[in-house]
Amino acid sequence: MSADLAQHPLLVNGSRTKAKVQPATSVPWYIWAGALAVTSASLGGQWDVAWHRSIGRDTFWTPAHMAIYACGVIAGIVGMYLVFATTFGKSVHAARLREASVNIFGLRAPLGVFLAGWGGVAMLTSAPFDNWWHNAYGLDVKIISPPHALLILGIRAIDFGMLFLILAAMNRASDAGDVNYPNLRRLFLYLGGLVLGGQMFFIMEYTWDVGLHRGIAYICLAIAVPVVLATISQASRFRWAATTIAAIYTISIMAFILIFPLFPAQPKLGPVFYPVTHLVPPKFPILLIVPAFALDLLWHCTKTWKFWQVALLSGLVFVGVIFAVEWPFASFLLSPASENRFFGTTYFDYNSRPDGFDRLRHFFRPDSGATLWFGLFRATLYASFSTWLGLLFGRWMRGVQR
Repeated sequence: MSADLAQHPLLVNGSRTKAKVQPATSVPWYIWAGALAVTSASLGGQWDVAWHRSIGRDTFWTPAHMAIYACGVIAGIVGMYLVFATTFGKSVHAARLREASVNIFGLRAPLGVFLAGWGGVAMLTSAPFDNWWHNAYGLDVKIISPPHALLILGIRAIDFGMLFLILAAMNRASDAGDVNYPNLRRLFLYLGGLVLGGQMFFIMEYTWDVGLHRGIAYICLAIAVPVVLATISQASRFRWAATTIAAIYTISIMAFILIFPLFPAQPKLGPVFYPVTHLVPPKFPILLIVPAFALDLLWHCTKTWKFWQVALLSGLVFVGVIFAVEWPFASFLLSPASENRFFGTTYFDYNSRPDGFDRLRHFFRPDSGATLWFGLFRATLYASFSTWLGLLFGRWMRGVQR
């Protein structure tokens, strides 16, 4: 091992050496900028869906699109600064950055910067691809299309790149007894909540309120959610991490429900089956905070268990709890009792037909009997595997220091 590597932290066979990096006097500006980038993408994504539901397919240069792609621009600025400052800088600050960096193709920067850089390239590639896709296959298409999938993967790469950037600083601060550790962990949990919101955004079409009496909704939740809850919980070492990030997801969606209808909007495409006059907000958030709280309690009581044992029980707990609370709550959302601004069930897309399930407040092809129970059984297996991956990845992330 070279002298350069010997003095820097590396995760080798499950152990790490500590970085000789001086504690920062404050949270660096580029970490705040990274948090801003992820926030911009999260806001832009929800805004863009509201735009499509209220106005329809519009020019590429909508404010919502600009908020999404601002994520890539900000991440690019942060990445270029860190790469150039770390690789070519001569100052004391640059020397400290080099101590907490990796070397890829002769360029030095924290690991998260290179991951976020790939995400930025993916986002920029998806933009013309998405425009062509709409022109070729329709003005308004589903969320899960190839260009949208590439865009979301790019955003996820930036999300995790910034998580790594914060986590490396957080782990170094923990080892050095730095007073910035609590602020860094709060930022880490905040971004974890936005990452969870991004997971829910990707499966939005399967967790619509009219589809919450189908097994596929719980299968999608089992695949997408436990891996994030377990990863953030393990990496942050915070007892209530899962509950915290679920609360951030819940509060952000509820804020959109209350704020979006304050802005006027009218459809630009036809046919118009419902007279939209204001931005249509997202559906009420899935009650993830309840199974997240249950998992936090479970993980606190099973610290000495093996990961596969924790994962098996976690999958059962997650599916059992989310099914127990969301199934009856979905019935409430389709009842007249939920018709108010808080729950947001009075808003419909401009192209919602009068005889559609949404407008009639009927469940879409609900499952029952053996079909439902087999779906929940599959969801439990997927949730266990998702949790296992999250536990392993989160434990590995504890060793990241650059």
